[in-house]
Amino acid sequence: MILQALHDYYARKPDLPRDGFELKDIPFIIEIEPHGRPVQILDTREVVGKKKQARSFLVPQGVKKSINVAANLLWGNAEYLLGMPDTEKLAERQTKGKEAEYRSRLAKMRAAFVEEILHLPLAVQQDEAIQAVLAFTNLASDELIAGLGELGAEIAATNPNLTFRLRGDVDLICQRSAISKFVMQSEVSASARQCLVSGELDDIERLHPLFSGVKGANPTGATLISFQKDSGYDSYGKSQANNAPVGKRATFAYSTALKYLLRRGSPQKLQVGDATTVFWADHETSLENDFAAMFGEPDDADPDRGTRAVAALLDSARQGVGPVIDDKARFFVLGLTANSARLAIRFWLTGTVADMATRIVRHFNDLEIDHHPDAKPYLSIKTLLTAIAALGDADNIPPNLGGDVMRAILEGLPYPETLFSGAVRRIRAEQSKKEKRTGKLMMNVTYPRAAILKACLNRKRTPFEKEITVSLDKDNPSPGYRLGRLFAVLERIQEEASPNLNATIRDRYYGAFSATPATVFATLMRMKNHHLAKLDNPGRRVNLEKLVGEIVDGLSPTLPSHLPLADQGRFAIGYYHQRQDFFAKRETAAAEQPLTAKE
Repeated sequence: MILQALHDYYARKPDLPRDGFELKDIPFIIEIEPHGRPVQILDTREVVGKKKQARSFLVPQGVKKSINVAANLLWGNAEYLLGMPDTEKLAERQTKGKEAEYRSRLAKMRAAFVEEILHLPLAVQQDEAIQAVLAFTNLASDELIAGLGELGAEIAATNPNLTFRLRGDVDLICQRSAISKFVMQSEVSASARQCLVSGELDDIERLHPLFSGVKGANPTGATLISFQKDSGYDSYGKSQANNAPVGKRATFAYSTALKYLLRRGSPQKLQVGDATTVFWADHETSLENDFAAMFGEPDDADPDRGTRAVAALLDSARQGVGPVIDDKARFFVLGLTANSARLAIRFWLTGTVADMATRIVRHFNDLEIDHHPDAKPYLSIKTLLTAIAALGDADNIPPNLGGDVMRAILEGLPYPETLFSGAVRRIRAEQSKKEKRTGKLMMNVTYPRAAILKACLNRKRTPFEKEITVSLDKDNPSPGYRLGRLFAVLERIQEEASPNLNATIRDRYYGAFSATPATVFATLMRMKNHHLAKLDNPGRRVNLEKLVGEIVDGLSPTLPSHLPLADQGRFAIGYYHQRQDFFAKRETAAAEQPLTAKE
C-alpha cells in the first residue's frame, strides 16, 4: 500500500526525474574545454542560515554504494572523478601503514569511472561532450588536483560530489540529449516477473535505493526495503528481493517520489517526535500545502502562515463549506525512523482529505484554552511533545509518542495516556522551578500543558462527565477542578498580601494538594487567614474571602484523601483557569482605568 501510493504520487508529478535519473546535491561543477582541459570549478553552494547548501541537479541514477568499487555515470565524488585522496581517509591509512593500499584503490575507482563511460554505445561516445570527458580522464591526477586552486583543500577534506559541464553549455554533460535517451531506455529481459506494485512484467530490483533526510539515518542514507542474504526469511526457493518482487521501474518511481518528499526544505515534511513525517494526496489539494504549517514550527520567512492555515480551516468547518472539507481525495501520512542503515515505519495513516480535515479541526478545538494574548493561538506538535519532556528538551520526548499523537489526531482516537501522564508529571516536577536570572518561581501549569490536559480529558470523558470548557467554569462540580481553583485563589491571596515574593505556596504545596488534598487543606486555610489579615484593602479582602467560600461550598464535606490521575489533571486545569481569570480581570481593569489630567 505504501509503495503503491508513492508510485501513484510519482505518476501525478510530471516535474519529478524521469526513469533513470535522480536529483542529487552537487556542490562543484567542473567546466571543461572540448579537448578536456578544465576551465574553472563552479561552486553551486549558497549560504542558508549559517551553512552552505549545494544546489540539486538531475543526474543519472547512482549505483547503490557498497564496500566494492562502483562508479556512477558522469558524476561522483572526488575520489572517482579526480583520483583525489580524501584527507581524513588518507591520514587514517597512513597511521595504519595502509597508504599504498588506499592509493591503489583510488586508481581502481578512477578506472571504474572511465569504464562506466566506455560502456555507453559507440554512437553516444561520439558526442563531443563525452569525448571531452574522456580526454579529461586522460589527464594526470596530480595535474588535475593542482588545478583546483583554493578549492583544492576543501574538496580534499569533504570529498564532495562533482560533475561536468562543457564550456558554453547551460546543461550538465550528463543531461545532454544523447545521454538522456540512453539512460531512459529500458528493456524487459526474458526473466521478467510480475511486479507487486504495478502489476506489470518487469525485471525485479535486487537492491532497493537508500534514502537520506530521515533523522538518525547514516549520512549516506538508509534503506526502506532490504532482505538479508541467505536468511530465514527466504521461502519457496526465492532469495533476497525475489521474496517480494518489485520491478525496476516501480522501484525507481516510488524511490524518486520518497526522495522528493524527504528532500531538504521539503514543504511536505515535518518532524513528529522521533519520526520524520512526509505526506501527500492523490491529487492537488490545499491540505497538502498547509499540513506542515499547521503542525510544524513557524517558518522564519512567514511565521504566521500556520496560524492563517488553521484559522482558515476552522472557519470553513464552522461555515460547513470549503474545498478541503468537501474533498474526497485520498491523503497519506508516513512516519519514518532510522536505525543507522535501515528505516522503520513508525506510522502509516490514510483517509480522505475531508476526513483528515474534520479530525484536524477537532484536534485544534480540543486544544483551545484561554492563554496570554501574545501566545501562539495554535500549538505545534513539537510544542506539545516538548511540554512533557524533561528539561523541555526534544531529545527527552518518549519514543513512539509523536507517532501515537499523530495517529490520535488523524484517526480521531483518544490521545495517548503517556501524553496526559507526562503533562501531570512535569507539572509536579516543576512546581518549585525558578528562573536562573531573577530567582522567581516559574509557572509550572503552562499554556501547552493545560491545553494537553483539557484535550486528553475531553476526548475520553463519559456522557455523564462535564466537558472542560475553554475558559473558567464556575459550575464545574469536579472535586479536582474546584480544588485547583481554590489553590489558585489561595496563592493569589498570598501574592497580594506579600508582593514581590520569590516563592509562593505553589513552591511547597502544589504536589501535595493536587494528589492528597486532605493532608494539607487545614494548613493552607490557616495560612489564608494569616495572609488575608495583611491586606490593606477591606473590599478586596471581602471579595477574596467570598470567592474562597463559593469554591469550598461546592466541595464535599469530606475532602478526598487521594485524587486519581484524571482528577490531578482537572486540578491543574482548574488552577490554570482561575489564574487566567485573574489575569483577564486585571487587564480589563487596567484598560478601563480613566486617564488622569497628566496622561
